[in-house]
Amino acid sequence: MPGDQPPSLVEIVREWGRIGCLGFGGPPVHIALLRRLCVERRGWLSAGRFERALAAVNLLPGPASTQLAIYCAWSLRGARGALAGGISFILPGVVLILALSVLFLSGSPPAWVRGAGAGAGAAVAAVAVRAGLEVAAPMWRRMSARRRRRGLVYALAGAVAASLAGPWLVLVLLACGFAELAREHPASTLLSLQLAAVRSAVRPAPAGLGALAWTSLKVGALAFGGGFVIVPLMQSDAVSTYHWMTHAQFLNAVALGQVTPGPIVQTVAAVGYAADGLPGGLLAALVAFSPSFSFVLLGARRFERLLGDERVLAFLAGAAPATAGAIVGAAVPLAGALSEAWQYGVLAAAAVMLLVLRRGIVPTLLLAGCAGAVAALLGAGIPS
Repeated sequence: MPGDQPPSLVEIVREWGRIGCLGFGGPPVHIALLRRLCVERRGWLSAGRFERALAAVNLLPGPASTQLAIYCAWSLRGARGALAGGISFILPGVVLILALSVLFLSGSPPAWVRGAGAGAGAAVAAVAVRAGLEVAAPMWRRMSARRRRRGLVYALAGAVAASLAGPWLVLVLLACGFAELAREHPASTLLSLQLAAVRSAVRPAPAGLGALAWTSLKVGALAFGGGFVIVPLMQSDAVSTYHWMTHAQFLNAVALGQVTPGPIVQTVAAVGYAADGLPGGLLAALVAFSPSFSFVLLGARRFERLLGDERVLAFLAGAAPATAGAIVGAAVPLAGALSEAWQYGVLAAAAVMLLVLRRGIVPTLLLAGCAGAVAALLGAGIPS
């Protein structure tokens, strides 16, 4: 039974902050820690309500585990609880990734530090494949036989778009969702309005801090299904469009987002640091996580309606497989950013550890970083 006495704001700050500090390993770890706290240990939420909340946030764009943390705190103490819990959950990872950005992305770090970043960055492509397959596996099991063929087409479209389309990836994901919606509900009067909204959302790229805010907003608001889906978008903006980072520095940033607690969306804080120092990092994090708070504060009372809306479910039946394919496809530009021969050896070893031996992501990245540091100390080339 749910606990009769809700927690105080101080308790929420303490408990959600503890999860934010211990949440190494990504969304599965965050969700397990939240379930253990809110359902099993303290009885603040019923198991049924927690599972329905988890299902609802998985229907939304953005980092699902972050939105679940905000929603659980909202359920207990309203808007103030959502803000207190969400900020406490997010802040440890953001602070740590900014501290590591100072070390790894500063003007002249030691050779072994640059080597460690290059080694960990080399393994990121294998992490993307692992993440995509983990998203796809349960989806494939739940998919009906008649939808599996279309699901494969959508997944292929997402993979190709992530490999080649860069900043236009999100339009491909939306197109897959609308294609399935049109197939299942051809008479829906909302379809033309939704398509018009997509067309109006494509704007010319701004400049300066506005560009950083725009990139961060896209990262926070368009991360359908899993954080890795926004990596090609971030890579295109940060490296190719605005030249805030080199390819090697971007790989370092993605690796930092994996070895720190919190969602991979916080990688945008490292991008912001590269663009404009600590103020840029803080701005990027603030803008990227704003949609998650907005979705919960404005829509939490309607979450359970999403689970019964056939149009939402039809849209996701197209967008979700495309997202899984896009996460796997993100490995192509990530691997293509490698420049040293020894990095491909690290990538191959990481692929074996993650995909064959099923080792953890964080230990694999730490070992890859150690291999890179050793390679640098032995005089191997280090990408700049």
